[in-house]
Amino acid sequence: MNRTSNASSSLSRHADRAGWSSRPAYLVGDETWTHGQIHDLGARAAGVLHDRGITRGDHVLLAAPDGVAWVVAFLAITRLGAVAVLVNPELTEADHQLLQSDCGAKACITDEALEQRFEGTWIDVDHLLDQAWTTSAGPVADVTPDSPLYVQYTSGTTGRPKGVVHAHKDLALYGTSVGRDVLRIGIGDVALSVSKMFWAYGFGNALAFPLHSGSSAVLTPHRPGAEEIAGLVARHRVNLLYSVPSSYAALVSANSRDALTSLRAAVSAGEPLPESLGTLLRDELGVETLEQIGSTEAGHAFCANRIGDNTPGTLGRPVPGWEVQVRDEQGFPAEDGELWVRGPTLFSHYLNQPELTRTTLVDGWLTTHDRVRHNEDGTLTHLGRTDDMEMVGGISLSPLEIERVLAAHPLVREAAVAAVLDHHDASRLRAFVVPAHNAPGLEDELITWTRSHLPSFKVPRTVRLVQKLPRTATGKLRRHVVRTGSW
Repeated sequence: MNRTSNASSSLSRHADRAGWSSRPAYLVGDETWTHGQIHDLGARAAGVLHDRGITRGDHVLLAAPDGVAWVVAFLAITRLGAVAVLVNPELTEADHQLLQSDCGAKACITDEALEQRFEGTWIDVDHLLDQAWTTSAGPVADVTPDSPLYVQYTSGTTGRPKGVVHAHKDLALYGTSVGRDVLRIGIGDVALSVSKMFWAYGFGNALAFPLHSGSSAVLTPHRPGAEEIAGLVARHRVNLLYSVPSSYAALVSANSRDALTSLRAAVSAGEPLPESLGTLLRDELGVETLEQIGSTEAGHAFCANRIGDNTPGTLGRPVPGWEVQVRDEQGFPAEDGELWVRGPTLFSHYLNQPELTRTTLVDGWLTTHDRVRHNEDGTLTHLGRTDDMEMVGGISLSPLEIERVLAAHPLVREAAVAAVLDHHDASRLRAFVVPAHNAPGLEDELITWTRSHLPSFKVPRTVRLVQKLPRTATGKLRRHVVRTGSW
């Protein structure tokens, strides 16, 4: 085998040398898949894709639920030196077509339900796995550490998609800087990530960490609720749980302490963890919660609390290899201000957006648009966002798109959408609507309306009818007031 910097072949060699090829890698329902099986099938699936004309540098869109077939498809794309474009399968048809066009995908690997959405070469992800059993291994592309490995999409304040490009070297670095140095993951660990692999958080948790450490992960094709999470933790003796504050709040409500006794740590990211919720998790469930912060541009966490070094109410300290700066509006060092970061897995560029790349990456530093306080002990405290993005359930989204959908309803005069805290201090999406006139049952009707136009994660949990929205003297919406939920 050609010993290149190819992430797929490097992980396979690493598993062989470390002696964990026969150990569990993924637990899916009643099935257990070993590291050796995963890497062998990834190599064979590369043969299937090679026969379909996929070669080095091709963009291959991967939009499928979490599962072994997803992992195998990713490893196959990687082995060929093609670039995997990781996409949420729950997006609308229009969104999928937009992303396919933006990335110029040569082929799309999805499940059968999405076949009609994509133009050109379509490959069923489950059929790819089936074919891999009887196909010879595909060639290993000779790539450099900085060769493009995958693209993940994030959204800006205008809602325009941004394709974030990461390199082959990044996969192993996630495994060392966060998996090993922060979370001390070893071969005996069993993880469950509520966040899915098409998001940066879930990609590290469920793909990079297990394959780099010889540990295992529980996979589900859907986002599990509190009762299912508790059941999976108890059944598989999960000791590392990765989730978001709203999911942890639901676990508290479900009174699931007895089912979570195997956990040695719970990691929280995607949105700020209220300190009160962290206290509830510790007191009610007996779970130590480690808050961290990262971004799609960073690939995973760049600041984190860690095993043996947890400061509740903070984002912890910089992850090994990462530098942080807090700057004021003029760009000078400050105690409170905007967070800038620099580190080894920082993205190379936004796909097809050179100007945005230049304004986001400045002299090797990433502007995160997060407001923080740099504490004397070296930890950071999160103070909110500098832009209008909302963060709910670990997903960053623009409220503008949702507001436009609501405003299109004939009974809506104007609308504002924000993430607000519920009675469990969990972040939930809420729409504040000024109705055109009184209409009984309008709240439920608007939820149904948005559900018919948007993917489920963009649908407000609640709608509140108000007489007016908070605005400045010049008519601009005061989003920081909307987020309080009262004015």
